[in-house]
Amino acid sequence: MTSLLLRNIGSLVTNAPDCPGDLGLLENAAVSIRDGVIVWAGPDDEIPVALLRGASIEVDGRAVVPGFVDSHTHLVFGGDRADEFSARLGGASYEEILASGGGIHSTVAATRGASTDDLVAQSSERAHRMLRSGTTTVEIKSGYGLNVTDEIRMLEIAGRVGKQTGIGVMRTFLGAHVPDRGMSEEEYVDAVVEEMLPSAAPHADFCDVFVDRGAFSVESARRIFRAAADHGLTARLHAEQLTHTGAAALAAEVGAASADHLDNATPNDAIALAAAGVVAVVLPGAGFSMRTPQAPARMLWDAGVVLALATDCNPGTSYVESMQFVIALAILEMGLTPDEAVWAATRGGARSLRRDDLGVVRPGAVADLVILDAPSHRHLPYRPGSDLAWKVIKSGEVVQ
Repeated sequence: MTSLLLRNIGSLVTNAPDCPGDLGLLENAAVSIRDGVIVWAGPDDEIPVALLRGASIEVDGRAVVPGFVDSHTHLVFGGDRADEFSARLGGASYEEILASGGGIHSTVAATRGASTDDLVAQSSERAHRMLRSGTTTVEIKSGYGLNVTDEIRMLEIAGRVGKQTGIGVMRTFLGAHVPDRGMSEEEYVDAVVEEMLPSAAPHADFCDVFVDRGAFSVESARRIFRAAADHGLTARLHAEQLTHTGAAALAAEVGAASADHLDNATPNDAIALAAAGVVAVVLPGAGFSMRTPQAPARMLWDAGVVLALATDCNPGTSYVESMQFVIALAILEMGLTPDEAVWAATRGGARSLRRDDLGVVRPGAVADLVILDAPSHRHLPYRPGSDLAWKVIKSGEVVQ
């Protein structure tokens, strides 16, 4: 057995009450880890004698938080879209870029044209940077293949990224990102349901659909989610990003794990999501990068919706890898408090992935921890340009 003891923690975020926004803070704390799992957490002067043996890290008054859980990314992709970023700065809209053959279609072409080895290498570099800055679990979507072969290839690459880097990976099939060129929405949905889903299901944990103008309708998404359920995949969906479509209500209807983006969500949407227990994954990096109004995170939280924060890391609209930066944006631009944002970036993300063993410091949880080079988690928004990860622990192993 391997063991590790963190001692003299100045401030420990446990999230142990499992109540949104309640960080369960412990001062002058310690955490004991054995075989990648937390076995004890409490006051440093109450450490059981049996846990004093083995390796230890002197934290010296620094803060410790659970590893960040980034529950919405498009981490596997080829190429970049820096030219489109410049075009948006010049006034071009997302829909105009997509209609002209850019946007997602541009990344699809680059991803299809890249070798598997190149995609693994590029994606692993991104994942390494995420892990070093404290992201210990990441959700990775497909969606840049738009055919059976390349969608499966993306999911397999996502799995390889996890094995190669050590970061925890959960995979989402997003074959319904946009219809492939030359196909109508109805034709493409037929292909998703009849061809892609049966092949993708063994490689995925969830099924996502981009419901929006220029992508898929609520009716198409409902059909895809029914088929996904038959293959054992839980729904997540891109909802109410560019315009209001009724996607949030659909998420509540189908009992989705999450509804993501929600830039145009309404108070009625919040009521429905809260009642259905659907986690709202808000993505401040997208609004920041696209210079659009942020999702109404404050309204959603106050309505009782469980919130998660994520990067939406993708080459077109949010090339953001740092959950630390996302936390700062959520506080400074969305109106969350530091406690709420840290909870949403850790336990909230785990809840959206339906993982009871992540984002929390208590016996039996996975030992994913970030030691901040700061005395409090409140330094994350206070110092948004700094990487405050002093050491990162993934499954009980120090990775930085």
